[in-house]
Amino acid sequence: MQSENRLLDDVAKLFNGAAGTIAGMGREAESSARSRAREWIGGLDFVSRDEFDAVKAMAAAARDEADALRARLDALEAKSASAAPSPNAALD
Repeated sequence: MQSENRLLDDVAKLFNGAAGTIAGMGREAESSARSRAREWIGGLDFVSRDEFDAVKAMAAAARDEADALRARLDALEAKSASAAPSPNAALD
Protein backbone atom coordinates (compact mmCIF):
# COMPACT_ATOMS: atom_id res chain seq x y z
CA MET A 1 0.00 0.00 0.00
CA GLN A 2 2.83 2.33 0.84
CA SER A 3 4.43 1.77 -2.57
CA GLU A 4 1.26 2.97 -4.26
CA ASN A 5 1.29 6.18 -2.21
CA ARG A 6 4.90 6.75 -3.08
CA LEU A 7 4.12 6.21 -6.75
CA LEU A 8 1.24 8.67 -6.60
CA ASP A 9 3.43 11.18 -4.77
CA ASP A 10 6.11 10.86 -7.43
CA VAL A 11 3.56 11.32 -10.24
CA ALA A 12 2.09 14.37 -8.48
CA LYS A 13 5.58 15.86 -8.06
CA LEU A 14 6.29 15.22 -11.74
CA PHE A 15 3.08 16.95 -12.83
CA ASN A 16 3.69 19.89 -10.48
CA GLY A 17 7.21 20.29 -11.82
CA ALA A 18 6.01 20.09 -15.42
CA ALA A 19 3.24 22.62 -14.76
CA GLY A 20 5.73 25.03 -13.19
CA THR A 21 8.12 24.61 -16.09
CA ILE A 22 5.38 25.18 -18.66
CA ALA A 23 4.15 28.27 -16.80
CA GLY A 24 7.70 29.63 -16.67
CA MET A 25 8.17 29.01 -20.38
CA GLY A 26 4.90 30.84 -21.08
CA ARG A 27 5.98 33.85 -19.02
CA GLU A 28 9.37 33.89 -20.73
CA ALA A 29 7.81 33.66 -24.20
CA GLU A 30 5.42 36.49 -23.38
CA SER A 31 8.25 38.65 -22.07
CA SER A 32 10.34 37.93 -25.16
CA ALA A 33 7.43 38.75 -27.48
CA ARG A 34 6.77 42.04 -25.66
CA SER A 35 10.45 42.95 -25.88
CA ARG A 36 10.58 42.22 -29.61
CA ALA A 37 7.37 44.19 -30.21
CA ARG A 38 8.79 47.20 -28.35
CA GLU A 39 11.98 47.03 -30.41
CA TRP A 40 10.04 46.77 -33.66
CA ILE A 41 7.64 49.60 -32.81
CA GLY A 42 10.49 51.72 -31.49
CA GLY A 43 12.16 51.53 -34.89
CA LEU A 44 9.13 52.96 -36.67
CA ASP A 45 8.55 56.69 -37.10
CA PHE A 46 5.59 57.14 -34.80
CA VAL A 47 4.83 60.47 -33.17
CA SER A 48 3.44 61.00 -29.73
CA ARG A 49 -0.12 62.21 -29.18
CA ASP A 50 1.22 65.54 -27.87
CA GLU A 51 3.29 66.13 -31.00
CA PHE A 52 0.34 65.20 -33.22
CA ASP A 53 -2.01 67.58 -31.37
CA ALA A 54 0.54 70.41 -31.58
CA VAL A 55 0.98 70.00 -35.34
CA LYS A 56 -2.78 69.71 -35.80
CA ALA A 57 -3.29 73.01 -33.93
CA MET A 58 -0.58 74.68 -36.04
CA ALA A 59 -2.23 73.46 -39.24
CA ALA A 60 -5.64 74.76 -38.12
CA ALA A 61 -4.11 78.16 -37.27
CA ALA A 62 -2.35 78.30 -40.65
CA ARG A 63 -5.61 77.39 -42.43
CA ASP A 64 -7.48 80.14 -40.57
CA GLU A 65 -4.77 82.66 -41.43
CA ALA A 66 -4.81 81.62 -45.10
CA ASP A 67 -8.61 82.03 -45.20
CA ALA A 68 -8.33 85.51 -43.66
CA LEU A 69 -5.62 86.51 -46.14
CA ARG A 70 -7.68 85.15 -49.04
CA ALA A 71 -10.69 87.20 -47.94
CA ARG A 72 -8.49 90.31 -47.59
CA LEU A 73 -6.97 89.74 -51.05
CA ASP A 74 -10.42 89.30 -52.59
CA ALA A 75 -11.57 92.55 -50.99
CA LEU A 76 -8.50 94.41 -52.27
CA GLU A 77 -8.96 93.00 -55.76
CA ALA A 78 -12.62 94.00 -55.78
CA LYS A 79 -11.71 97.51 -54.60
CA SER A 80 -8.94 97.74 -57.20
CA ALA A 81 -11.25 96.55 -59.98
CA SER A 82 -13.94 99.08 -59.10
CA ALA A 83 -11.45 101.98 -58.84
CA ALA A 84 -9.71 101.27 -62.15
CA PRO A 85 -11.19 103.04 -65.16
CA SER A 86 -12.90 100.78 -67.64
CA PRO A 87 -11.16 100.42 -71.02
CA ASN A 88 -14.33 101.66 -72.78
CA ALA A 89 -14.42 104.90 -70.71
CA ALA A 90 -11.90 106.59 -73.01
CA LEU A 91 -14.08 105.88 -76.03
CA ASP A 92 -17.17 107.49 -74.50
